[in-house]
Amino acid sequence: MKKNEVPQDKSNLESANFKELCYAVDENGEYTTELSTGWSPKTIALNNAIEALNERISASKQRVIDLKVSPLEYYMELHKMDLPILASYVGIWKWRVKRHFRPAVFKSLNNKTLQKYADVFDITIEELQRTDL
Repeated sequence: MKKNEVPQDKSNLESANFKELCYAVDENGEYTTELSTGWSPKTIALNNAIEALNERISASKQRVIDLKVSPLEYYMELHKMDLPILASYVGIWKWRVKRHFRPAVFKSLNNKTLQKYADVFDITIEELQRTDL
């Protein structure tokens, strides 16, 4: 696309004063960079992704409140992680982390393990153990 055709639609990027770097062709036919505030198809996709994330966070929060899962699942979703990422950050095998999602197992975790999780989520052990999110 030409430099003057780079989209400047309203988007989440613009409201946060961010701009995306795009490549465009200038008047001399050479590639150059141009800043864009976004374009509507990308904005729609980004909004859908954010909405899906928020739904997952809400569902996870409700499962914690209902005592169906431990708070680990909620904090994992809140920090936009998945099981393999969380497991790698805490240095614990995935199957063990998944097991820690069970409330009974979570309650029996020692402070050393809880501290690993708390450090990853940048919260205290007390905050991590709360089920009244």
